[in-house]
Amino acid sequence: MSEAGVAVAPPVPVGRRVVLYAVRRLGDATVEQVADDVGISVSGARQHLASLVEHGLVETAPAVAGEFTDEPRRRGRPRLTYHVSEIGDLLFPKAYGALTNELLGYVAESDPDGVDRLFRRRRDNRIAAATTRLARHRSLGGRVAELAAILDEDGYLASHEQLGRDHYVVVEHNCAIAAVAGKYGQACSSEIEFIRAVLPGTDVNRISHMVNGDRRCAYDIVARADHREGGAASSWPAVLST
Repeated sequence: MSEAGVAVAPPVPVGRRVVLYAVRRLGDATVEQVADDVGISVSGARQHLASLVEHGLVETAPAVAGEFTDEPRRRGRPRLTYHVSEIGDLLFPKAYGALTNELLGYVAESDPDGVDRLFRRRRDNRIAAATTRLARHRSLGGRVAELAAILDEDGYLASHEQLGRDHYVVVEHNCAIAAVAGKYGQACSSEIEFIRAVLPGTDVNRISHMVNGDRRCAYDIVARADHREGGAASSWPAVLST
């Protein structure tokens, strides 16, 4: 905490920063999951996590009964999961939220419809920029992977996973515009509009939302029946700007 009463995250060595990013990606994770994700020993992961907890960057919670059933049970030490704290969250990019909110406030004062136009313009520019990159991939899986890469480059610490045939999930483990999204709902609505626009032929639904208190934003992506791969109409349409 700074003298002005503003929370400031302490500097983090490279090794512990890698572990911190793994915790962010995994969400509520056990020490074994963190160790596996980073590629270090369980004891090494436990030491890094203990230091992160000590500095207030990571918090623990009891593991929910029935979770992590694929891991062997151990007697003695209670089962814990780790997640990034509010202070630890300060170490992740937020795209100058306070300044952006101030400027958007000035726009809203002078032009009530101006904020909506700005978010629409941002959405359209993102669609245009993503069009060429996604068009290189003919399969839905390739397009979803490219979309996740774009979101990751934008500071969302994004990942994707295939859940089934023509069924994927894209997860944003960090909100690059959290401060803005907390004040202007247009930030979140334009985000899902962007994803839907660059993945035509799919149904996209937000299934987890940081604004609602979740630890990540997640989007469920399913190919529509007439665009499922291997079917009569499996050729994917070109990505169009809106």
